[in-house]
Amino acid sequence: MSGQSITDRIAAAQHSMTGSAISKAVCKATTHEVSGPKKKHLDYLIHCTNEMNVSIPQLADTLFERTANSSWVVVFKALITTHHLMMYGNERLIQYLASRNTLFNLNNFLDKGALQGYDMSTFIRRYSRYLNEKAMSYRLVAVDFTKMKRGIDGVMRTMTTEKLIKTLPIIQNQLDALLDFQANPNELTNGVINSAFMLLFKDSIRLFAAYNEGVINLLEKYFDMKKNQCKDALDIYKKFLYRMTKLSEFLKVAEQVGIDQGDIPDLSQAPSSLLEALEQHLASLEGKKTKELSADTRASTLNSAVSSLSSTGMSFSRMDEKERQQALEEEQARLQALKVQVLLALFSHMTTVEYKSLCYVKWRTFPSCAVCLTVVPPPGADSQPPLQPPAKTMTVDFDAVFGNNSAPNFEKAGATRMETNINLPFSLIVHVGVRPEMQWTQPGEKKLTGGQNWQNKTMSTTQWGPAPMAPPPMPVQHYSRRNLQPTYLHSVTRLISTN
Repeated sequence: MSGQSITDRIAAAQHSMTGSAISKAVCKATTHEVSGPKKKHLDYLIHCTNEMNVSIPQLADTLFERTANSSWVVVFKALITTHHLMMYGNERLIQYLASRNTLFNLNNFLDKGALQGYDMSTFIRRYSRYLNEKAMSYRLVAVDFTKMKRGIDGVMRTMTTEKLIKTLPIIQNQLDALLDFQANPNELTNGVINSAFMLLFKDSIRLFAAYNEGVINLLEKYFDMKKNQCKDALDIYKKFLYRMTKLSEFLKVAEQVGIDQGDIPDLSQAPSSLLEALEQHLASLEGKKTKELSADTRASTLNSAVSSLSSTGMSFSRMDEKERQQALEEEQARLQALKVQVLLALFSHMTTVEYKSLCYVKWRTFPSCAVCLTVVPPPGADSQPPLQPPAKTMTVDFDAVFGNNSAPNFEKAGATRMETNINLPFSLIVHVGVRPEMQWTQPGEKKLTGGQNWQNKTMSTTQWGPAPMAPPPMPVQHYSRRNLQPTYLHSVTRLISTN
C-alpha cells in the first residue's frame, strides 16, 4: 500500500469545496500512505493552534473522527498527529484534551483486513493509552511535565515535600504508559510506527528528566521528613530505580533502530548504599533496632547519590540544547527558502536585458559579487563595459519619496552616472544594495545645506548638453518563470545567498 488512496483524494476535495482548511490538512496528514505524516501538514496544524480565530474543539474533533477509521494506518497517523500537536502546538490544545471526559477509546481496536493489521493494532492500543495518560496528567497538575522548567531553580527542584509526594506518582504513571509501548527493533518495520517511536523517545527523555529532578529534591528532604512521609518517599525511590532500568532498555532499542548514540543520554544510578541508608533511617523512626549510621556517613552517601543523579540531569539538558539548536537551524533554512521563492517571483517577469543590467549595477556596487562575475567580467577583462545600459533615464520623484532629501548619489556608492540610467524598477536597485540616501550634483552647483552663510545663486552654471538620441527599438525576449534560462535561475539563487 503506497501513496494516497482514492478515498483520501475524494475527502481532500470535499474539504476544499467546503472551505475547511483545517479538515483538509488533517485529512492529508492522516492518509492511507504507509509513512509518517508529512511535515508541511504538521507545521500548518501547529500554526493553526497558535491562531486565536481557530476553533481548537473543531480541530480535536476532526482528529477524533479520523481515529474512527477502520484502517490501522489512518488511526495510527491520527494519533501521531495528535501527539505532535500536544508536543509542539499551543497549550490550548492539551488544555482542551485534558478537559474532555474521554479521549481515545481504542482498547478494542483491531484491523483484520490489512497485512500488518494485527501487529500494528497492538501498538495503536498502547499508544492511545499513553496519550490518554498524558492528558490526564495535565488535568491533575495543570502542567506538561515535558515542557516544565528544569534546573536548580526548576519546578521539581523547588517543590515542597507535600507536593512532591503527590506529583511524583503522576509522573510514574505517565512514564509507565510510555514504556509499555514495548517495541522491539524487528517490529519497527514501517514509517508510521517509526514516527510514533521517535515522539515517544523525545517524550521519554523530557519526562524522565523531570522525574529525576523530583527524586533529587525528594532525597535532599528525606532525612527531615516525618515517618509517614519517609515511608512514601522510600516507596517512590524504589519505583524510581525500577523505572530507570526499564528506561535503559527502551533507550537500547532506540540505539539499535538507528538513533545517534550522541542523542541518547547516559543514565547514572545512585550507589546501592543509599537505599540501605534510607531503609535504616525509616526503621529508626519506626522504633526498630537497627545499626544507626553516623551523620557523616549518611551525608557522604547522600551527596554521592545526588551527584550521580545530577550528572544524569546534565545529560538530559545537553539533549534539550541540541534539539533547540536543530530547530533554530531548520527555521533559518525555511526563511532562506522563502526568500528564494519571493525573489524568484520578482525575477520571473524580468527580461534578459533587465536581468543583466541588475547584475551590472550590483557588480559596480559590490565588485566581489560572485553572481555578477558570471554575467559581467571582472575589471581589466575588457576596456568597455560589458553591457551598455539604455539611454533613457530613470524618472523617479525623489522629493515625493524622501521628502526634502535630494536624489541618491550612486557615485558615492561605487557606481558611475551611467548606472543611474539603467531602466530598472527603483525597488530592485535599492534591493541589491545601492544606497539611495547618497546625493549627486551637477558641475558648478552649490548644495543648500539649510545652515547659515549660504547665498542664492544669481546665475545658473549648469552646463547643458544636447539631448541624447534614443537608440532604435530592439526586440527583447521575455522569459517567464518556467522558460527562464537555467543559468539565470542559478545565478539568481547565488545572488540571494550573497546578500
